[in-house]
Amino acid sequence: MADNELADLAVEECHDKMKKAIEHLKGEFGAVRTGRANPGLVEKLMVDSYGAMVPLQQLAGCSVPEPRLLVISPYDKNNIKAIEKAINASDLGVNPSNDGVVIRLAFPQLTEDRRKELVKVVKARAEEGRVAVRNIRRDARKDLEALQKDNDISKDDLERVEKDLDKHTHGVVAEIDTLLSHKEKELLEV
Repeated sequence: MADNELADLAVEECHDKMKKAIEHLKGEFGAVRTGRANPGLVEKLMVDSYGAMVPLQQLAGCSVPEPRLLVISPYDKNNIKAIEKAINASDLGVNPSNDGVVIRLAFPQLTEDRRKELVKVVKARAEEGRVAVRNIRRDARKDLEALQKDNDISKDDLERVEKDLDKHTHGVVAEIDTLLSHKEKELLEV
């Protein structure tokens, strides 16, 4: 039984890494601008606050009062200029306006060409996600084959576990494809 526990541990670690890869991809997709305002676009922006680089989400609250307007309310009013500077330095392509209390980001309608560019970016990130998942599977297979070589698991167990691993990998890749098609639809929506 201890033999299978090693294999199960390797598979469980592989599943965890794949889950993290999916979460990372969701974060990447969330950072790609669509025609709508979304707090995810700015939450991870690093802001120089009192000499330390801090994510925007720790310095301010974000709200979306209208579909194309994002309002950033700093917890400390002294950070307004630093937040504005970080937004200008980012690749969001919007100019912040502040009234001394809050920062407003008005997102213009995306052009057709820009939408197509963003779809290409999203497809590239999805492919990176697929490659990452396959690399995780490959590493897990190497670990399992090493266990089999050291006679810690039998050849039959190795084949069974590899089939389960392949099945899970195909499921994760299908999830990536679903996320991609949803994001593409969102980007192309006018």
